[in-house]
Amino acid sequence: MMLLRLTLKSLANRKATLWMTLAMLVTSNLLLLTVDRLRIDTRASFANTISGTDLIIGARTGSLNLLLYSVFHMGNATNNISWQSYQELTDRKEVKWAVPISLGDSHQGFRVVGTSTDLFKYYQYGRRQSLAFDKGVPFNQVYDVVLGAKVAKSLGYKVGDQITVAHGLGKTSFTTHDDKPFTVTGILKTTGTPIDKSLFVSLEAITAIHVDWKAGVKIPGLNISAEQALTLDLTPETITAAMIGLDSRLQLFNFQRYVNNYRQEPLSAIIPGTALAQLWQLIGIAENALMAVSIIVACTALLGMTTVILTSLNERQREMAVLRAIGLSSPKVATLLVIESGFYGLSSIVIAYLLHCVSIFTLAPTIQSNFGINLSLSVPSVSLCLTLIGFLLASFLLGLIPGINAYRRSLADGLIIRR
Repeated sequence: MMLLRLTLKSLANRKATLWMTLAMLVTSNLLLLTVDRLRIDTRASFANTISGTDLIIGARTGSLNLLLYSVFHMGNATNNISWQSYQELTDRKEVKWAVPISLGDSHQGFRVVGTSTDLFKYYQYGRRQSLAFDKGVPFNQVYDVVLGAKVAKSLGYKVGDQITVAHGLGKTSFTTHDDKPFTVTGILKTTGTPIDKSLFVSLEAITAIHVDWKAGVKIPGLNISAEQALTLDLTPETITAAMIGLDSRLQLFNFQRYVNNYRQEPLSAIIPGTALAQLWQLIGIAENALMAVSIIVACTALLGMTTVILTSLNERQREMAVLRAIGLSSPKVATLLVIESGFYGLSSIVIAYLLHCVSIFTLAPTIQSNFGINLSLSVPSVSLCLTLIGFLLASFLLGLIPGINAYRRSLADGLIIRR
């Protein structure tokens, strides 16, 4: 206890060195804590992009490709599903609900998704959270559109505004369906998922804007107005994919097998959770790289702390002499420096954790709305705890370097003959 008091008094007389060294170590530990929390919560948010959906059905393709274009709206489908096949599959007794998805158009770089109002009823994300409206209501008429939160915020749209849809997926398109404008009827609340960056219209709307198009181009000389299109049969011929909910999870693998072996056309059925896990294995390498960089930064900070203590020994010769004069042995002088080094390590971990908690508490809503990562205050992972324990032990062990140096100096001073 006496050695600890002496250490604290010594540090109190070197406030500038104390705070600068602590700042260096706190920064490194804060980086470790932040990267670990981001790693865990990013993985959780990624996995929770879609929840409550048992299967995703699309044309025969790889599971990752189907997941990317149906859930993340990235890339293109290899083919479509016929409306007849969709109805036959969803009419089966195992199916509780189904949400069709039709892709292919965009608005200023944001995907336009043709679907049904069942999307707003059955689609879930995160911890079984349903979609909710910030303003307005779901689409009801053919030329109604519902906007994701990011679309409305980025483009400054509000309920009642009119927009036009472009053919294709480019941010800038010269082929627009400007003869059939849509009216914004609703804006969804932020979800932190691809829903935020999408526009939702009915399947009939997708058919209506393409009645005078064929093979991706407008038919020359054929101009069907928005009003005329409403008089036509707007039942879709094909859709891109479908999300399926089953009555019982026990039927999952049997129904998946039935879809994969469907005789009318080649189809694929994937389990979203399994496909998300596969996708994370591909992109999760970055988390290990970030953690490695954080550990390197922490090691660098520890070496910096050791250098600071070593450098200060020359300036603390009088302090060491006084300690020896009052009867402190050379081993105890060395122990003082080990305690000082350990104090730096322990204090930096505690301060960094407190700052980490405050940061998450204050910044979590902003990060959730802008990046879709749901940060949570929870106990650090086992791997991080072991890393921090290693950091603390290393701070004590590295304190042996200046401690041994001071020990040798004390012995040398004791051998000098004073006259």
